[in-house]
Amino acid sequence: MLYVAVRAARRAGDMIARAFDERDDLQVQQKSDRDYVTDVDQRAEAAIVREISRHYPDHGIVGEETEKRINPNAAIQWYIDPLDGTTNFIHGYPHFAVSIAAWKDGKPLLAVIHDPIRNETFEARNGNGAFLNRRRLRVSSTGEMQHTLFASGLPSYRRDQIDVFQTRMERCMHTVDSYRRGGSAALDLAYVAAGRLDAYWEAGLQPWDIAAGCLLVQEAGGMVTDIQGSSLNLEKGDVLAANPKLHGAFVELLKV
Repeated sequence: MLYVAVRAARRAGDMIARAFDERDDLQVQQKSDRDYVTDVDQRAEAAIVREISRHYPDHGIVGEETEKRINPNAAIQWYIDPLDGTTNFIHGYPHFAVSIAAWKDGKPLLAVIHDPIRNETFEARNGNGAFLNRRRLRVSSTGEMQHTLFASGLPSYRRDQIDVFQTRMERCMHTVDSYRRGGSAALDLAYVAAGRLDAYWEAGLQPWDIAAGCLLVQEAGGMVTDIQGSSLNLEKGDVLAANPKLHGAFVELLKV
């Protein structure tokens, strides 16, 4: 299954990378306020769905651009974000990724996050570790909040949560070293797994934004919960990922 996911992600990534160099012909639609989709998102997702369905026709599929879930009652569900970071892509900002994950009975089985611009493929299987281009990943060893580099964001469609976000950000910026806003939840989680970030938190995301990245972090030795420190709920979409030394401190810091 992991091989199929990696192949699908890389094929979609090749499609996206070619389109990135030809953005003058890009077709952009507004799904809702500050939430966009391009023809590239749609074509990439269709290619991934075809690949998975060809090998696993009985599996369920939840895609960002798919109107209805495929086989919603299946034990194994695939979560697909064909282009996580669409706003970055539209603006020519080279930070976005393909995200694919398979879950069984509510638990992650495998994950692939592919950055087509840097040609970086993050992958993980439950119980078998996390890897970047075949190199094993470990979360950072940072243990002091004042030395921490974290990432966060506010989904464009969740402006109703801006006051809560600003409260949490103010606390973090008075406590930690520095902050990054990447614009791709999938890559933020992958970067925590790779030790490039010490922590990442965000509220109000979609299941396909975090389904792959959470397994990468766990398999790299990190902790992933919701922002309150409880078990991650994909449908709720609140996530806190950090190395074990920092996770508890962030839970306390983010209480509102």
